[in-house]
This record gives sequence, C-alpha cells and structure tokens, in this order.
Amino acid sequence: MTDLSASSALPAVASAPVTHNTAIDDAKPRAGNTATLAQLDLGQAMQVLAVRAPAHAPEWADWLAEIGFLPGEAVKILSRGLPGGDPLVVRIGQSTFALRRAEAACIQVQAPQGREAAHD
Repeated sequence: MTDLSASSALPAVASAPVTHNTAIDDAKPRAGNTATLAQLDLGQAMQVLAVRAPAHAPEWADWLAEIGFLPGEAVKILSRGLPGGDPLVVRIGQSTFALRRAEAACIQVQAPQGREAAHD
C-alpha cells in the first residue's frame, strides 16, 4: 500500500524544481523596481533590462534578441488578448509584435533611464 500522507509527500514536493510561479508573474511592479514585460499595465512605458530564457526553451533568448528585445530598447504593451490576456501586443522601438505571456515573462524591464525618460 502506498503512503499518501502529507508527511510522505513533503520531501518530493519540497525538492521539485519550480519552473513557473503565477503569483510572482502576476504581481504589479513597484516604482524603482524591475519587472517582467508580462507584468506591465497597458501603455506603461519601460526599457528592456535583460532577457532570460527558461531552461526548457533557451532558444527564446536568441529569438527575442533577433526581433529587437535588447537592453535599453523602449517597450510597452499595447493590448492583451481575451480571455486570459494572451497574447500580448507589444511595441519595441518602432516594431509591433504579438508575444505569448510566457515569452513576455522572459523580458526584464525597468523604468526608462536617461534621455528616454525625458521623452515619455
């Protein structure tokens, strides 16, 4: 007979890798902090800080860089699909793309710095 008690399941759960945490991904960014592109409100002007691809899709980092998601680039969400907010319509520089939330969650953003901040 298999032991299904909470105490027997705890070690397996505690050692399981965490690959996605909706509570963190859906948290709204606070002033002065970084966030992911997936967390932004519509029209919120930000700047790309970094791209971090998930372990299951390392090629996403190269693909996102190829289409313009590079550090320092201005970015904002123009709209979200319904229902569920997927995909996101995103403006990067002068280009517009549709990204899945999982892809947008790979893009770290921050408030515009320097000259870009003065033009928003």
